[in-house]
Amino acid sequence: MTATFDATVHTPQDAFECKRIADVHPAAWNNPESPDRYQLVIVGAGPAGLAAAADAAALGARVALIERHLIGGTCLNTGCVPSKTLIRTANVYAEMRDAARYGAQVPGDIRVDFAAVMARLRRIRSHLTAGSSVRRLAASGVDVYFGNVRFGGADRLSVNGQELRFDKALITTGARPDLPAIPGLKQAGFLTNATVFDLTELPPRLLVIGGGPLGCELAQAFQRLGSQVTIVQDRPLFLEREERDAAQILADAFARDGIEVRLNTTATGVRVEGGDKLVDLVSADYRSTIRVDAILAGVGRRPNVQGLELEAAGVDYDECTGIAVDDHLCSSNPRIYAAGDVCLEDKYTDIAADSARIALRNALLGGREQLSKLVIPWCTYTDPEIAHVGMYVREANRRGIPVKTFTIPMHESDRAITDSEERGFVKVHIRDGSDRILGATIVSRHAGDMINEITLAMVADIGLRTLAKVIHAYPTKTEAIRQAALAYNRTRMTPRLLARLHRWLAR
Repeated sequence: MTATFDATVHTPQDAFECKRIADVHPAAWNNPESPDRYQLVIVGAGPAGLAAAADAAALGARVALIERHLIGGTCLNTGCVPSKTLIRTANVYAEMRDAARYGAQVPGDIRVDFAAVMARLRRIRSHLTAGSSVRRLAASGVDVYFGNVRFGGADRLSVNGQELRFDKALITTGARPDLPAIPGLKQAGFLTNATVFDLTELPPRLLVIGGGPLGCELAQAFQRLGSQVTIVQDRPLFLEREERDAAQILADAFARDGIEVRLNTTATGVRVEGGDKLVDLVSADYRSTIRVDAILAGVGRRPNVQGLELEAAGVDYDECTGIAVDDHLCSSNPRIYAAGDVCLEDKYTDIAADSARIALRNALLGGREQLSKLVIPWCTYTDPEIAHVGMYVREANRRGIPVKTFTIPMHESDRAITDSEERGFVKVHIRDGSDRILGATIVSRHAGDMINEITLAMVADIGLRTLAKVIHAYPTKTEAIRQAALAYNRTRMTPRLLARLHRWLAR
């Protein structure tokens, strides 16, 4: 008889968790006495808030950093760090099962110790909290406060009733899971990124609702760790923003992993029966019901603007899109700026941190730096990874920019062949008539590392002609980038130029 899955989630209070909490929200912490006025008050201590606080302290500013929950925010505690740790272990198990593809023997008894997997996750997460601990922040000159923030005017706010006045403020409160309005979901119980990493028992059957980056990453990871995963996406393909061929490669990878893929499908209701969660699904006119042990809702993120009483500060906001800012990240109140997930459409750690640095320099130093000038890559850490930087073709078309694309399939990369990782491509878009790079998409193992070469080229205004001159170590997958550049060079060989070369060689 199969044991019943315990869907109750409790954070294990082991030594790793005790250390993490001591770093990111120590129980004995006392908020400092506030001075007459801060030069900068930062609300929210996620990646954006931490980046701004560190830079402000380095400039010698009197700065306060306020956090309601945990220092490090989503990224450190319930996002990038734990998810990538889990994904790495899941990929190890996938490679063991696929050992024959590499000419190796599949181990005879592959058993997943899920408790050990999650203990490793907690250990690594605890280790990384030291870099942004409360005491380290305080030692750097940052006044750290814990509590709920309420704005009381254009230049003041309170933390648990304690008033702080400021010359400038930066709101970096981030975002939270945007939960689908499915009847019965709340009553049945569900997981989000805020709770899924507290699991100590692997759910035998898992439903993932949502085909965005988080949903895709965790669906594949849990399938590889031994769950039978069904992923439901109400659109034709996953990762709506990405190139269609990239999304299709991911859908094919999911099918190979054994994930049950339900595209163009909507969850319409949830109920509990005999300890199972029954989820009603609709696809066109076809209705079905599946039984699962756990549901992971990963449909998106919603900015954290509630409860701040932004109206009192004259800050315009929307509960769906967040705080309204201009290209300099200034809100409708010239004293108050915002950065990161609370105001930006692209909700990624690197964008959050860099936007906060821009806001800081504009707020404290009178800068006029523009968010739109940033060249920021992102990556979905599935297998294969999907990384992108710059424009998509559809975006260039909307702007009336002529585009030429150079695509190198990974099966033309010697290193991809030797690694038996031939699925994917390097695709580089340039402005037609020039070698200026507009954007690129890479689908491959380690695409997140590969995209950085193209990002650097775009920041430095280096075109494909120059990239064609860059010698890469052989064999590496990044050679595919140079192959795309060499393909561009070949297009410069016009019939007229070829005729001249032929005459020269015929002498």
